[in-house]
Amino acid sequence: MKPAALTFKEKLGYGMGDAGCNMIGGAIMLFLNYFYTDVFGLTPALVGTLLLSVRVLDAVTDPIMGAIADRTQSRWGRFRPWLLWVSVPYVLFSVLMFTTPDWSYDNKVIWAFVTYFLMSLTYTAINIPYCSLGGVITSDPGERVSCQSYRFVMVGIATLILSLSLLPMAEWFGGSDKARGYQLAMSVLALIGLGMFLFCFATVRERIRPAVPTHDDLKNDLRDVWKNDQWVRILLLTFCNVCPGFIRMAATMYYVTWVMGQTAHFATLFISLGVTGMMFGSTLAKLLTDRWCKLKVFFWTNIVLALFSCGFYWIDPHAIGTVVVAYFLLNVLHQIPSPLHWSLMADVDDYGEWKTGKRITGISFSGNLFFLKVGLAVAGAMVGFLLSIYGYDAGAKQQSAQAVNGIMLLFTVIPGVGYLITAGVVRLLKVDRALMRTIQDDLALRRANFRDLHEARQPDGAVIQPGEAK
Repeated sequence: MKPAALTFKEKLGYGMGDAGCNMIGGAIMLFLNYFYTDVFGLTPALVGTLLLSVRVLDAVTDPIMGAIADRTQSRWGRFRPWLLWVSVPYVLFSVLMFTTPDWSYDNKVIWAFVTYFLMSLTYTAINIPYCSLGGVITSDPGERVSCQSYRFVMVGIATLILSLSLLPMAEWFGGSDKARGYQLAMSVLALIGLGMFLFCFATVRERIRPAVPTHDDLKNDLRDVWKNDQWVRILLLTFCNVCPGFIRMAATMYYVTWVMGQTAHFATLFISLGVTGMMFGSTLAKLLTDRWCKLKVFFWTNIVLALFSCGFYWIDPHAIGTVVVAYFLLNVLHQIPSPLHWSLMADVDDYGEWKTGKRITGISFSGNLFFLKVGLAVAGAMVGFLLSIYGYDAGAKQQSAQAVNGIMLLFTVIPGVGYLITAGVVRLLKVDRALMRTIQDDLALRRANFRDLHEARQPDGAVIQPGEAK
């Protein structure tokens, strides 16, 4: 029996959860480096050490949080209550992270490390349950794609709000006092994010429970999750899928400034246009997968992206109209696989339960999130390393021909190669439409059998046999 379709309100509510994360997480990706060096006053080397150190801690905190979420027992479910419990601390620590105390340099360093660590810890505590929630609100693969499409549209809206408002608000609140401006601007955005988290909590419901509940310890769960061969492969897909887009995003300001020769104001509009394109791509994902298997859509979209991205290298950067149209279309295509990727994570979790008899949703999604963070870190490091090789000089009035060519490669060909590699990894997955139908039918039968057996038990634990009176 096919599960009932989710309502518009619930899909919107689910998307609001990641929009809330992005109101703060997007500010970290776009503005935190600049804030730490130019406003807070830290040295660039120390900022690099700070950001890298937390990635090491993620290797420990992510699986632990996944295990805790899997074992949560509440009247709201396993994952949903964390949106309520952690949203206020997450918002608070995010504002404190963008707060500049009037202290000595050494004490400010301690403040930066403590607040960034606490923000990262609460981000893990809210984001892993949120991502796991996407796998338990419905068992229908099509509805999962639809939910993820709503999610990424809402993320796009949040990113637009953030990119268009943070700097103007910081200037309006602080004037010449940039530290106060950033603190108050982030306070406003964080409160908006808090409202989004609470809306998500109020509108989303958990429906999928493990067919057979288990009470194993963390060590056994970590051992068993590796028995899911599709989980191991989707970890690789997670790493490969995030790198091309992030490399291009990190290179965009360089491309607009040094290759196109445009202003920061143009860059703001250019980036916002790309975000709008991503929103269209998110909606296309559902339309395409209604007709074709999501694995085929994922594969062929990345093939087209590889060709399109490499072809972008040959577009005249001074032909503004052509570049703008091509950039918009590139972002539409780039975003199509994102909802499919997160939907596949839930399908792989179903596959693991079908194959091993255990559903380990929290640990499964925590592994994917850790590989996503590693992919972001590697992509960011690659951009800095390659810019250095190409001879980029931030203080120069004009970049060398080699540096300009390097920026063009980072914006076009290098992401194109990444898309091609991602397409190859997609071919390793086997959770296609036909197999998922079989898995869903088998798991539904197991849940029904377990429920019937559980309901047939007498108070003393004996099982009522057929024909006996209750």
